[in-house]
Amino acid sequence: MSSSSTSAAANEYPYEEGGYTLYSFHGCPFAQRALRALSAAKVPYKLVEIDLQNKPSWYHLVNPQLKVPALRTPSGEILIESLVISEFVADQFPEAQLLPKSAIERAQLRLFVEIFTSRVIPNLYGSLRSATAKEQEDKKANLLAGIKEANDELAKQWERPSGKGGPLWLGDKFSLAEINTASFVNQLAAVKKHRGLVIPQTQEYAAFNKWVDAFSAYPEYSKFSTDDDVIAEQLRKFVA
Repeated sequence: MSSSSTSAAANEYPYEEGGYTLYSFHGCPFAQRALRALSAAKVPYKLVEIDLQNKPSWYHLVNPQLKVPALRTPSGEILIESLVISEFVADQFPEAQLLPKSAIERAQLRLFVEIFTSRVIPNLYGSLRSATAKEQEDKKANLLAGIKEANDELAKQWERPSGKGGPLWLGDKFSLAEINTASFVNQLAAVKKHRGLVIPQTQEYAAFNKWVDAFSAYPEYSKFSTDDDVIAEQLRKFVA
């Protein structure tokens, strides 16, 4: 990655002139989406780490919401929101094949990501925030139900030509399906630690477990993953 940048004066912020600059925080699962997309597409970029507990005074110039990730493009446009950034990378660098060419196959992949985003992620954090034993059990049951939905989508995909029998969404290729979800599989370590939830090693979850084992071996995952103990400690603040 290049190291050249502008100086960060009162009305300036650091960026790579004529290149990509990613504003990130190493432990953020949303920022990891952008990191993995750029890595998988082999896009050179300047990385600017943002301390979320002590944000630089200039960061509002990059993202008024003060969140990560944010991506500055060579033209000077700044993109925010992790799903927007990962989709942009897939569109801008089609040779990386992070998305299939067929509109139907792209829609099927996006449905998988939507199921993960709406059924798994909220219940993951909800199980930690729940104050009563009943609420915790309800959220854990909802979380397992969401994982089962993801499992069933994987099983269906692997019967399609684009799935090639697995073990990743596009057979043997790390794609936007993994880029946009793997960080939150990583976050399940906190639910295991604080709520005792372990994904059963049963036929009901066989596709999901096979998929996790497969993507965990890919450099695009391991390069940006967070140790389980670190995740458990980071998410302790959410534990009711």
